[in-house]
Amino acid sequence: MHGTELQTEADAARRRGAACAQPAGDREDGTIQSSGDKDCGAAEDQKTNGQLLVILRELESKLRDTQKEMEVLKSQVQGNKVAFGASISVGGSVGPFNTHITLVYKKIYTNTGSFNPGTGIFTAPVKGVYYFSFSGHNHSTQPMGLQLMKNGEQMVTVYNHAAGNRPETATNGMTLKLEVGDQVYMRLMQNTWMFDNYNDHSTFIGHLLFPL
Repeated sequence: MHGTELQTEADAARRRGAACAQPAGDREDGTIQSSGDKDCGAAEDQKTNGQLLVILRELESKLRDTQKEMEVLKSQVQGNKVAFGASISVGGSVGPFNTHITLVYKKIYTNTGSFNPGTGIFTAPVKGVYYFSFSGHNHSTQPMGLQLMKNGEQMVTVYNHAAGNRPETATNGMTLKLEVGDQVYMRLMQNTWMFDNYNDHSTFIGHLLFPL
């Protein structure tokens, strides 16, 4: 390539650079447009897309954190909904037996899941303060002894002594502090009996007052 041609090519390159950097003319709306707007605009678009991607990832992370918090709150709320109510409802007498027995309540009025109808045992799902009450009905030709039990230990009791032949009902209850997994149930004392029928005299209920 001759010197004149090299000079001409260099001049053309300078003109192209100047055209990209300098205004090429006015638009009808009064703004100035340069021939380099397309290149500059592409760079700005790439920058904007990168910023949006960063923001999107931050929002996705915050959404995941919020979902986790919601799951925890949901679990806590569900854990606070603890209650059951049941009756013996056997249509006859239970006992007497020559040993203490855990009572099984046949008729379930409500149960949020922590009371086992098959065993008659309530298992605390959350640490908290609970309230339990119970009632027992019998004919006083024989005594009736009922014990509210916690993990094998007697909490409170009722006892009807034999006193002729009349129907009698006894009730009791107690507020208990329970840890997760503590078990509460009713026990019929040895050599005593109780009675129930469609009137559901003999009941056992419990519910969470507040978690700890």
